[in-house]
Amino acid sequence: MTLSTMQKPELLAPAGSIEAFEAAVAQGADAVYIGAPAFNARNLARHFSVAEIAAMIDYGHGHGVKVYLAANSLMREEEIPAACDLLAMSRELGPDALIIQDLGLYYLAHNHFPELELHASTLMGAHNSVAVKHMGAMGFQRVVLAREMTLAEIDIACRQGVEIEVFIHGALCFAYSGLCLFSSYLGGKSGLRGRCVQPCRRRYTMAGAKGKIEAGYNFSMNDLSGLAALPALAEAGVASLKIEGRMRSSHYVASVVQAYRLALDNLDDFETVLPECERLVDQAMGRKSTSGYFATPQPADALSPSHSGNIGLFMGRVGNHADGWATVKLQHSLKLGDRLRLHQEKSGERQSLTVKKMRSRGEQHNEAPPGWKIEILLGDIAVRSGDSLYKVDVKDGKGKGQRLKVGAFAKKAAAIAESQLGGQVFGGLALRTRPPHKKKKGGGKKKAGPVVTLHEPPVWLRADDWGAVQAAHDQRPQHLVLQLDRKSFEQAMRQRRRLRHLTKIVIWGLPPVILEGDLEFYEQALLTLMELGFFQFQVGHLGQVRLVKQAARAMDGKHRKPVLTGGYTLNILNSLALRAYQTGGLTAAAISIETDLDNARLLALNRGQMKIGMEVYGFPPLFTARLQGDFFDYGRLMKSPRGEEIILKEKCGQTVAQATEPFSLLDLMHEVARLNLDYVGLDISGQRLKRKDIHLLFQRLRRLGKGRPSPGESHFNFRSTLL
Repeated sequence: MTLSTMQKPELLAPAGSIEAFEAAVAQGADAVYIGAPAFNARNLARHFSVAEIAAMIDYGHGHGVKVYLAANSLMREEEIPAACDLLAMSRELGPDALIIQDLGLYYLAHNHFPELELHASTLMGAHNSVAVKHMGAMGFQRVVLAREMTLAEIDIACRQGVEIEVFIHGALCFAYSGLCLFSSYLGGKSGLRGRCVQPCRRRYTMAGAKGKIEAGYNFSMNDLSGLAALPALAEAGVASLKIEGRMRSSHYVASVVQAYRLALDNLDDFETVLPECERLVDQAMGRKSTSGYFATPQPADALSPSHSGNIGLFMGRVGNHADGWATVKLQHSLKLGDRLRLHQEKSGERQSLTVKKMRSRGEQHNEAPPGWKIEILLGDIAVRSGDSLYKVDVKDGKGKGQRLKVGAFAKKAAAIAESQLGGQVFGGLALRTRPPHKKKKGGGKKKAGPVVTLHEPPVWLRADDWGAVQAAHDQRPQHLVLQLDRKSFEQAMRQRRRLRHLTKIVIWGLPPVILEGDLEFYEQALLTLMELGFFQFQVGHLGQVRLVKQAARAMDGKHRKPVLTGGYTLNILNSLALRAYQTGGLTAAAISIETDLDNARLLALNRGQMKIGMEVYGFPPLFTARLQGDFFDYGRLMKSPRGEEIILKEKCGQTVAQATEPFSLLDLMHEVARLNLDYVGLDISGQRLKRKDIHLLFQRLRRLGKGRPSPGESHFNFRSTLL
């Protein structure tokens, strides 16, 4: 069978505007994905109206193109009613699938809207075959793989009995999707809720040798261009090739879709058409490109630290500037109406503008060729000499189209708005809709309630080596959560005789990322620990539920049901996600470390029979990444233009970033205690604390907030609002 006669992968294009949607269809996309209102991971983009979504689905289906709705944002507890309405709307509109991340949304769809096809978003972090198989067993018809997977790993994932979707082109995140707290920790805007402010795109400085300051865009990834991998991906059996870019222009969408359509339609003559495909991609005005992780887990071309990572064609650097005009020697042609982005080199901030006026030697021009030195009107945008300008869209790429007859779907949209189905589904969930302790409207005082006696919640202490476990044992935590990796497992094997008395207190915690090549180690380690009498495990990822249960079934005639709990990396922000995990076999779980107090209160009220906990101290990874570039000098302090400080470390074979100050709610334990949690988590991993330091942490916790807050600690989002 030749490549062109086998089942070709679907070409899946993004659309953040009606113009981009029409461009994707016109250039030959097999399917288009668009954002669901308020629940998609590009919440900074404009939301489509119900009538617009209906028109796009109708237009797409009329042209043989599938339309997927991306509802891949994490859901807060108070957003559950809106989620019910969204799913009811989706049932009426008939998209070909929903792309989701949140297990609460999965619970709603799976139990109340079973006719909706579900695709597991890349934000669910499927990075090995066990996770893929588990998601398929849950009812997901398709799994969107982590971008960090190699061709060999993708090939294994394609043999798990579920459709596989792979990102083939567009922006790359430095971190694993679903494991990035960077934007949230530094400003309360969660990337897992579609509000990422991209701190990874900033320029970071660090102290070099002999006090010399070094600087670079060390986390700003180049754009993925996977053209060269197309034949191998098609041969592996990938069902869908996804182009990233719901925030990109219609010009970008048209150029990239045209390139990949040409390549897919000529797989047997691939080398002949490849130069033309590359030319089309180049004119799309993306970032500098990389082949990504397809060929290697450590791609040398993934980062360009000396390059800002801006989208678009580099037009030149600002020279003189005065009275709102800036002088630039053009590297590419420019027309009135083109869109530019100014990159302010000192602060790292970006400002966008449309070219309305430009002049050369006092004469106004409508267009200018490369090599001209021209003045561009920037207006009141702050600019310095040396700032960079990029062309991100062209005049011809905007304002075209509108073949869709949106007005024809106004009545359908109105009928959907009046539907009671979403409300009926929510009513059947029997959930509280308001947390306690809310002030009355109008400023009136509440009646004094009964005095609540605060009790110290049980403590689960997390550590990453046996030395810390021994140092903390006299504090009598309810459980010791010991990170399972090669180091801690080897330590355990050396003192296995002394471990038997710890089987009831120790919970072995799995890391959130277990790559395909490490599965064999973890499968054997889990089996060995169970044979030693350890049956309590904390999963860091959804797919690990299957991994632990497989190990339990592998025991020779000694099968015993493992006790499973979940760590905060499961990203639980609502009570329906708790229900989903309870159905999947978990007995307890930590709610997301991103949560704020109001969300935690309401979630705790609606928890049902599930035991819940919350992290109250630690140095959570702000991001976790597979890339380990030569320019990463672990342990050095790095600072952004905004003064944000992080330190890079290596953990379980991954690159992680930590803040210089700990996350701590120890001075707010009186508020945490009122949540009536089943436990709180103290994470001392990676800190090398002495016995007296651990004693001090427990002492602060047991004061229930009566002590003074320690300087240099972060409450994360707890006292603010998670956006």
